[in-house]
Amino acid sequence: MELENLKELGLSDGQISVYSAVLELGITGLNKIQEKTGIERRNIYDILNKLIEKGLVSYTVEKGKRTYQCTHPNKLLEEIKKKEDSLTDLKQQIPQIKDLFNISKPDIRAEVYRGNEAIKALLNEALEYKASHWIGGNSGVYNTPLKHWWEHWMKRRVEKKHLMYDLVDHGTFLQGLKPKDIKKHKNEYYKYGELPKHLSSPMVIIIFGNKVAQVLWTKKPFAFVLESEEIKDSFMKYFNYFWKDPW
Repeated sequence: MELENLKELGLSDGQISVYSAVLELGITGLNKIQEKTGIERRNIYDILNKLIEKGLVSYTVEKGKRTYQCTHPNKLLEEIKKKEDSLTDLKQQIPQIKDLFNISKPDIRAEVYRGNEAIKALLNEALEYKASHWIGGNSGVYNTPLKHWWEHWMKRRVEKKHLMYDLVDHGTFLQGLKPKDIKKHKNEYYKYGELPKHLSSPMVIIIFGNKVAQVLWTKKPFAFVLESEEIKDSFMKYFNYFWKDPW
């Protein structure tokens, strides 16, 4: 049985492996746990003690030997409830965190986003605004591990009625959004435009709020982000110079 989600409760790979073994074996001894997991004996002792401290495993002693068993799964429900309560409290603090974040921001802020999760956070932030403006090779996302996630992001974008102004490399377009399919574009809050042939680039520039994100689509996507109203306005001048509204 796959129990990888136990990581959400702070369990390590070793703890999950041992917990799974005890769960499947029932009341069992150290030798059988070792046979099932392949973990060294001395490490199993440490892991079992941590699981006992967490209240997920209990033991009995008979004739000087310990046998182990999992406690009732309700204990997992208790731990899940604690985490849910903690996350709810944190969610309620987000407005205050945002206020402090905005107060402490400098006039010009520079950030680096590296890796899939960081880029996901950046694109999710863009959806907090009514619209975003894109310049360059955004179709490069299909050559990254984010290609399937991108499809879900595009659906959420439509659900949020977030308008995407897409000024793409000449001759390219996003999957499912052919350049002349204006009716579909309108239904999906999308506007299409092309850059001149000589301006193609593997990088895409995304403008939203007061941020200008320069994203390079690679196996580990990378973005350099500047936050400044003045810089944003400058990039929008470039965008508007080439943009011709399709509808």
